[in-house]
Amino acid sequence: MARKRVTYRPSKTGSAFGGIVGIIFILIGLFVVIPATSMAGGFAMIFGILWTAIAAGITVMNFYQAFGKKYVGPEIHIEEEGEARPAASAGPDAKKRLEQLEELKKAGLVTEEEYRKKRAEILGEL
Repeated sequence: MARKRVTYRPSKTGSAFGGIVGIIFILIGLFVVIPATSMAGGFAMIFGILWTAIAAGITVMNFYQAFGKKYVGPEIHIEEEGEARPAASAGPDAKKRLEQLEELKKAGLVTEEEYRKKRAEILGEL
């Protein structure tokens, strides 16, 4: 079974919308929930503070997903069913794949690190 690694990044629009909704929940927490629960005191006040803190955390995460340069997203592993190709038929196909990979590298579409990883993967299949 072959295994693929895929990373997923939510859309900027969806994350930005989540951030805006989060801001609304922070404001609700600050101006409605905390004042209402502070009169009751005790655990009710803790609820108001917790509400606002969770809303702030969700808001920060959504804006980071939308605008963070270093955010990559969660990694998903996909298992593919099927038999591996026989090693005898991998030779000519591997040559084509290595040539295509070299062309992608020369065109600047693949980084040096990606090139080395993929090259090692193709050679490992031989």
